[in-house]
Amino acid sequence: MTGREDEHHPRRLSLGDRVPLRWRKSVPWHRQGSTWRDAKPAVIAQALNRATALHSGNWYAVAASREIPSAKPFGINVSGTEVVVWRDQTGRLKAGAGSCPHLGAPLRDSPVVCGTLVCHWHGLALEGGPFAGWAPYPVHDDGVLVWVRLDALGGEEPLEEPVLPVRPGLADSVAAVYTAVGTCEPEDIIANRLDPWHGAWFHPYSFVDLTVDDAAGHDDGFAVDVSFKVAGRAVVPVRAVFTTPEPRTVVMHITEGEGATSVVETHATPLQPDPLGRPRTAVIEAVIATSNRPGFAVARAAAPILRPLMRRTAGRLWRDDLAYAERRWTLRSNGTFPG
Repeated sequence: MTGREDEHHPRRLSLGDRVPLRWRKSVPWHRQGSTWRDAKPAVIAQALNRATALHSGNWYAVAASREIPSAKPFGINVSGTEVVVWRDQTGRLKAGAGSCPHLGAPLRDSPVVCGTLVCHWHGLALEGGPFAGWAPYPVHDDGVLVWVRLDALGGEEPLEEPVLPVRPGLADSVAAVYTAVGTCEPEDIIANRLDPWHGAWFHPYSFVDLTVDDAAGHDDGFAVDVSFKVAGRAVVPVRAVFTTPEPRTVVMHITEGEGATSVVETHATPLQPDPLGRPRTAVIEAVIATSNRPGFAVARAAAPILRPLMRRTAGRLWRDDLAYAERRWTLRSNGTFPG
């Protein structure tokens, strides 16, 4: 950030470094600098191509770790592959085909009894190991998200663990996960996140003064200077770097400013098509927030209250961004997408 104190750049409050807010002179939405010349379709497409060429090891993010308790299973259909995930008596995750090998019952609707998944149709019990006609899947809990490895679906050389970005320590942060589903493909979600230029125009209630630093030298992503709106003219300026560690993930790292080292991970998981045959994709977004300010310890203690607020903020953004991604898929599917 340049630190200039004109109508486009925020001014520090008198409380100094104890308060990370800046005052910003109000600028009408339509008078902010346009970004369409910089948001070149070829640049976004090039970034998307780099992302889709990466290796995932056949791992798919399926849920928040907190979504899978010990009392019941979690089910998801990943691009036509039924998956069920549950925890055994020690809390360890188990995963496998979501259809009972006996007569095809949906195992997502069956109870977990003492760590064993018991089919509610005829009582077939699965402990997580191979059973006649039923195959387990590798599963990974990273403390925030649950991943399942589907080798037949992914078709890549498998990896022992999913490709994860650098995160702040979970003991020193607050994590929340928001999930939504859109009528589009994973590439539409990833392309949305690889277009940082739309932020202040499409989300003026959250972002102002957004500029993309073309000289930052991030070949695999974008460096962005942006201010998050707090209330009225008060904003929090940060620098964020967007990168793609694997083909279905975009990560925003806060590198400078309040909450440095915090991350926002956006994962796109393909789901079963809808009844009309249109693609569906789950957006699973993990916000892992941290701060070196002494008061953040209070925030961590209030995590059960903060998480719903964090999910609500993510939900507001994704109501708009899913419309963006769905529109992109519609244009692509009928051959009218520009570029």
